[in-house]
Amino acid sequence: MAEIQEKADSGKGGKKRAKKMSVHLDMTPMVDLAFLLLTFFMLTTTFSKPQTMEINMPVKPDTEEEQIALKASNAMTIILGEDDHLYYYFGLGDPAENPELIETDYSANGIRKVLVSPKVKSNDKMTVMIKPMEKSRYKNVVDILDELKITDTKKFALVDIADNDKKLVESKLGE
Repeated sequence: MAEIQEKADSGKGGKKRAKKMSVHLDMTPMVDLAFLLLTFFMLTTTFSKPQTMEINMPVKPDTEEEQIALKASNAMTIILGEDDHLYYYFGLGDPAENPELIETDYSANGIRKVLVSPKVKSNDKMTVMIKPMEKSRYKNVVDILDELKITDTKKFALVDIADNDKKLVESKLGE
């Protein structure tokens, strides 16, 4: 509570001065209220839950006969390079086909535009193969998986990078 204390007159003769009033403010109730409010809001708030993406990995087939053959016309390959570089081409990467390696980025006008293009979306059998290079970052894999989720791409696979793909990237960098 606030108290007002009056200063007594000094009793000397002379001019009469106005009485000086000093105010003493007790802050204890306000501090108690602040802590009660802080405790209330901390206990009643809901914290954001981490969002996870579920990935179901297939069982590795025991024999070659159990594997499903993939046509080059139904394949798109995305290569994750070092320093956040991203390359893609259509097909399986057979050197005889001489695929055109195109460099893009992770933006909405980059790989997302390719994934929603009619060439990819109109083909129900289209499978996107993701091939990270040795020096690519984990963040790049997460970013491309996010893009696949955003574009609602159903068929995709994380695949080991082949020597042909490494040569394609090296020839692209050499240009």
